Amino acid sequence: MKLKWSLLPRYSVFGLCVLGLLVCLGLSELTPWIWPLTLLMAFLVAVGIYDMQQPDYAVRRNYPVIGNMRYLFKALRPEMRQYLFESDTDQLPFSHKQRELVYARGRQHNSSQPFGTLLDVYSDSYEFIGHSMQTSSVPDPKGFRLNVGNSQCSHPYNASLFNISAMSFGSLSANAIRALNKGARLGNFAHDTGEGSISPYHREFEGDLIWELGSGYFGCRDEEGRFDGEKFARQAASEQVKMIEIKLSQGAKPGHGGVLPASKISEEIAETRGIPMGKDCISPSNHGEFSTPLELLSFIQRLRELSGGKPVGFKLCLGQPWEFMAIVKAMLETGIVPDFIVVDGSEGGTGAAPTEFTDHLGTPLREGLQFVHNSLVGAGLRDEVRIGVSGKIISAFDIACVMALGADWVNAARGYMFALGCIQSLSCHTNKCPTGIATQDDLRQKSLVVEDKADQVRHFHHNTLHALAEILSAAGLHTPWQITPDHLVHRVSENEVKLFSHLHPFLTKGALLTQGDDYPFYRRVWAMAQAESFQPRSLSEVSGAKRE
Repeated sequence: MKLKWSLLPRYSVFGLCVLGLLVCLGLSELTPWIWPLTLLMAFLVAVGIYDMQQPDYAVRRNYPVIGNMRYLFKALRPEMRQYLFESDTDQLPFSHKQRELVYARGRQHNSSQPFGTLLDVYSDSYEFIGHSMQTSSVPDPKGFRLNVGNSQCSHPYNASLFNISAMSFGSLSANAIRALNKGARLGNFAHDTGEGSISPYHREFEGDLIWELGSGYFGCRDEEGRFDGEKFARQAASEQVKMIEIKLSQGAKPGHGGVLPASKISEEIAETRGIPMGKDCISPSNHGEFSTPLELLSFIQRLRELSGGKPVGFKLCLGQPWEFMAIVKAMLETGIVPDFIVVDGSEGGTGAAPTEFTDHLGTPLREGLQFVHNSLVGAGLRDEVRIGVSGKIISAFDIACVMALGADWVNAARGYMFALGCIQSLSCHTNKCPTGIATQDDLRQKSLVVEDKADQVRHFHHNTLHALAEILSAAGLHTPWQITPDHLVHRVSENEVKLFSHLHPFLTKGALLTQGDDYPFYRRVWAMAQAESFQPRSLSEVSGAKRE
């Protein structure tokens, strides 16, 4: 009897469906119009029978029919949160306010905000810029450009301050690549190809390209997946290719390789990447052309020569600090200095990654940028190396913050995806992107109108830099490179704020090359680093070096 009563609530909905079906069948001869309801009841009964038989979901076995509601609400949860429950400032991963800012600037709408800030200005994370009693005239954002390329480079590139970060064809649709590249050409800024190589859609509108080389060497590899210098030279000779970027790691999944399943490799992707059809495409976690800092710099020099002297640098999400300092020591030992370094933050990006990698691996952008900047300053090399950054940069204030910490220029990936119309549906990895951006489905990507979205990309770029120009004017500055840590303020408690210059350490030029007790963390890591290997020196070696 107890067992029967326990079954009653679990199977009550299923029982009502069976009862409803029987009633409908009994009334069907008297009331023919009841057949639609009969079919519905029959469908629900069939669902209930299937639920009790299927082995995968215990909830559905115990609660046939009604148990499916759990999975329905679970599937709708992201959309319900985004449209009904999240506040304007909840960042999941980007807030409604951030997305609306990009949409407004991309569509040339008014992005001003009425009735005061929505932010809690007394929260520990609040930041602001100190304005000047004597403002300057608003500078022309068209002048926010810099030369990338040191004395070892014969063809430096005059780059915009704000460019499109690495997103590959394959991750993005053909129409998304077209729109991004056309927008870059219209706005005179650069478009990073991502490691998926240069596709025909990158070339269609002839926008400036930064060619990213990952560990798979796509677009310049032999049949075994090794780097092919001749293929590289042919691609790099294109006038459209302005810089070469070696990807050591990326913020979305630092230290993690990748696999593009054979089922997702189209003929276009295979041709672009130089890979065979019908076989999984592997991106190793390590490069095959180098395994030490010295070999990395030799590879950089080789790419410079093969490209005819174009700027060559590398991108990384900072991991173990001694590994980066090992590269810096190799620069001093060989005299080979990259033209630029792009610091990617662990805030992630457009690439899908294991949850643990997304949430808990790699250094966030600001800490990574500060370490890279300080290491180069301390080694006396900062003047020869430009630093670009990428990681959740949306607004002019985001740009100002990283400029204050040492960046020379900024890249954005997801910001430009919003400019294309991305609605943050979090379906990038499913090939079912509702806006036609992160998909290879022909019907879905046709919804993305290239001409319209290219204009939005251009307007987002221009209006963001115009907002930065207005910030500079309010602060009494004339160029973005005049922003210093003394201009930015961070609240550390309810009743205390600190300038960035007081909150973060900043090394003096050549400090790591002299003896001293200042900057103990940097000096300790510097002692651990060695140009011959990415492995740190042992504690006994470090202690011995100190005694000497």
